[in-house]
Amino acid sequence: MGSIPEAAPVVRVFIAGGSYAGLSAAVNLLDLGDGLSPRMAHEQYTHHPSVPKVNFQITIADERDGYYHLIGSPLALADTEYAKKAWVKFQDIPGLQLPNVRFVQGSVSNVDCDAKTATVVDSTTKESVTHQYDYFVTATGLRRVWPVVPQSLTRKQYLLEVETQINALDGAKDGVVIVGGGAVGIEMAAELKHVKPHLKVTLVHSRDKLMSSEPLPDECKDKALDMVKESGVDVLMSHRLASSTKVDSSDGSSKYEVEFTNGHKMTASVVIMALSNSISTASYLPSSATDPEGLVKIVPNMSFEPSTPNAASHFCAGDVAKWSGIKRCGAAMHGGHYVAYNIHQSVLQHTAQHKPKFQELQEIPPMIGLAVGKNAVAYGPDVGVVSGPEVMQAYFRDDLGWGICWDYMQLGSRKEDVKTQETSSS
Repeated sequence: MGSIPEAAPVVRVFIAGGSYAGLSAAVNLLDLGDGLSPRMAHEQYTHHPSVPKVNFQITIADERDGYYHLIGSPLALADTEYAKKAWVKFQDIPGLQLPNVRFVQGSVSNVDCDAKTATVVDSTTKESVTHQYDYFVTATGLRRVWPVVPQSLTRKQYLLEVETQINALDGAKDGVVIVGGGAVGIEMAAELKHVKPHLKVTLVHSRDKLMSSEPLPDECKDKALDMVKESGVDVLMSHRLASSTKVDSSDGSSKYEVEFTNGHKMTASVVIMALSNSISTASYLPSSATDPEGLVKIVPNMSFEPSTPNAASHFCAGDVAKWSGIKRCGAAMHGGHYVAYNIHQSVLQHTAQHKPKFQELQEIPPMIGLAVGKNAVAYGPDVGVVSGPEVMQAYFRDDLGWGICWDYMQLGSRKEDVKTQETSSS
């Protein structure tokens, strides 16, 4: 990179995962490498006088060919125009078109922490390629099922997948049943009713409270239920699905007989399973790095626990990290920022005998922001339960947070723009 002198140390960083945590780590590393404060920092970063810049060579591996705005899925699967916006190919992200940033589309199959190598199976050729690194960042998150997230790995295939789903919804004359009253089911039901108000949408949940698996106050859960109903969605609480059977329809259209364990029966044109069933993606790591559920064991500075070789050179951020708090994109981006900061501190420790001062994660209390049609409900220990259209604007704007995340990571800004902004504000 032209602005980095030849004397700057060259540091290879391999990032597994190109979503919130992975991209956050990358963009903050770019700032630190160029002698700037990381873009997500709340205070000015003081660079070491002996090592003002670092030539970070960043490789980002992801199964997809682009950044997908995960929390926008409920709307992406109901609205074609929004779906186009929700997935941006990595080659079309202005802020990451740099000579020291390389994208690899493929699945990480093995990480040798002792040798510091990562093996990736190319999505197209299926060939395995081994990459050497100085620092490794695990940010592949959790694997979620359809239709919680699209299963396609390319933007082109994703748009076809979404189109098929939207066409099925448009023809759902017997209505849509969404099974699962967690955050995903709630948002999916409300967004679908908002985008297609003519549809009969029914949300069913097996417990007597929505978001029953989350450690949230009843006030938050009750407010969510009220808002779902206000949006025009029918809600069946304490209804556990027993079976969903496709049956013949007189006009050849799709039709399902839905039966619950309490004996209640109904028909629907489409049945959507909005159950999480999320599993870890970190099977490529040695067993010493993960717990029985596959989550990555980290210490407060977000490096691996010492039981793994070269633990201090391996970091993890995002949903696949074993840490407190509800899985949220905000926490993932925050974690990515800390990882970048701490990698830079570690580089200084080894190149300038600098005593590192690491950023450390604190315990994260339960908090959530939930979009429900035109409204939103949020909860945090500092603000309690808040709701209404103003909460929707603050937490999601009008695009389920796409712009908030894009702008926070400054993905639309080329590096020169970020540097100019910092110079003008200093």
